[in-house]
Amino acid sequence: MRVAVAGCCHGELDKIYETLALAERRGPGPIDLLLCCGDFQAVRNEADLRCMAVPPKYRHMQTFYRYYSGEKKAPVLTIFIGGNHEASNHLQELPYGGWVAPNIYYLGLAGVVKYRGVRIGGISGIFKSHDYRKGHFECPPYNAATIRSIYHVRNIEVYKLKQLKQPMDIFLSHDWPRSIYHYGNKKQLLKTKSFFRQEVENNTLGSPAASELLEHLKPTYWFSAHLHVKFAALMQHQAKDKGQSAKATRFLALDKCLPHRDFLQVIEIEHDPSAPDYLEYDTEWLAILRATNDLMNVTEHLWNMPENNGLHTRWDYSATKEAMNEVLEKLNHDLKVPCNFSVTAACYDPSKPQTQMQLVHRINPQTTEFCAQLGITDINIRLQKAKEEQHLCGDYEEQDDVQSNDSGEDPSEYNTDTSALSSINPDEIMLDEEEEYDDSIVSAHSDMNTPSVEPSSDQASDFSASFSDIRILPGSMTVSSDDTSGSPVGKEGNRGDPVELGDGKDLTNVPLKRLSDEHEPEQRKKIKRRNQAIYAAVDNDDTA
Repeated sequence: MRVAVAGCCHGELDKIYETLALAERRGPGPIDLLLCCGDFQAVRNEADLRCMAVPPKYRHMQTFYRYYSGEKKAPVLTIFIGGNHEASNHLQELPYGGWVAPNIYYLGLAGVVKYRGVRIGGISGIFKSHDYRKGHFECPPYNAATIRSIYHVRNIEVYKLKQLKQPMDIFLSHDWPRSIYHYGNKKQLLKTKSFFRQEVENNTLGSPAASELLEHLKPTYWFSAHLHVKFAALMQHQAKDKGQSAKATRFLALDKCLPHRDFLQVIEIEHDPSAPDYLEYDTEWLAILRATNDLMNVTEHLWNMPENNGLHTRWDYSATKEAMNEVLEKLNHDLKVPCNFSVTAACYDPSKPQTQMQLVHRINPQTTEFCAQLGITDINIRLQKAKEEQHLCGDYEEQDDVQSNDSGEDPSEYNTDTSALSSINPDEIMLDEEEEYDDSIVSAHSDMNTPSVEPSSDQASDFSASFSDIRILPGSMTVSSDDTSGSPVGKEGNRGDPVELGDGKDLTNVPLKRLSDEHEPEQRKKIKRRNQAIYAAVDNDDTA
């Protein structure tokens, strides 16, 4: 099965699908599936634009609304997760996942589905320590604080994913798992993004929560975006038992959708030829959703997940065979994800702009149907009740800018002292257009240890080939063919040693075909990109 993976989409669906069409014409066959790693921007109208955490002048409608209205249809099944630049009010309608347009499926806050027998999981948002232990308390209209905290990963979603026991083929996250850079060509990464050096050397770049999931799930593939650079790595996990073979994860991060950027990769992935060619629910995941339904929290109060420490009567919410059979019975043994997309908000009309469109906290019929089938609660209904009782949600239009901070809170389970870290990505745009501290991807020294084994040279050769197969882009978007130069470690297990291709050639000696000076560090120091058509990003809290 040919799977295309895209980095930060930034609403550029037309360009991505055009690129896929060209790849199909020049490649060995059609693309079967498109996976998008966040910043998808499913913007339907002007109200959705106001729910994206970017400066007003970088809010552009882009092209998603054409797919939402039915003017266009996605030519290939598209599955995506949320990032930190989304129409958060739209995605909030679908906390357990659902169709945002025909043939375009959102995985939800966290989710697992199957396509042609390939198991695909993902988690939306980015890690932010001071919001990690809170509930999902935000709802529109957002204020200046909740418009940012809405996309911060919560411990409940990580906890649910850690109940999974069955093998995972593909996993998606927006930000990178912390420490993954130690298993690829770190030297080249720092040459391209020199401002990451301090975090890399201190092992503080990326999400500790994603790193924890990487160690637990051990998927065959893990795809990310967020940092706007292509980076490949091979992480060899330790076998739990002596009789078991060690698993390995092929990690790939991609850039944002811009000319001369490595934003797209097509990969051949093994699938089950007898499996149906439509999207299916995953029984284990649905059983976990049912089991953890009572753990739902819609408050700002910090809380910890149940664990075996003598304080909780139950801490194991993994799916039993009986629980999975109950799920099958509730779904009448039909795991097909219903094509039940429906329009829930007015669609943008270029001829009739509506700048004062009201923000509404909507209940999506897809979520209502899904929850009724499984016997679980829609988070949004619980939120609306809480809002009526306690007035949890403020008015975004009238609130002053309130910055999130974790002073006075109980410490997070992850150490996040960022007092000495101040790396700034010159490729980004700050929300206030000032270069300030960022602790979303620079959260500091974690006390987590991720046991792993360095990849061997044989695995390195296979891996190098696997991420250099097909990258056929339009002439204006041609990128370098230097995919993973030196990415895995060499024969002696030392990172940065030369890696040989399958034909015995030294990958570090392969001539570069650079058609853009995008990766020259000298140029990057002199030029700060301020692309107003496709912004890169962010506020003073959340980079990328």
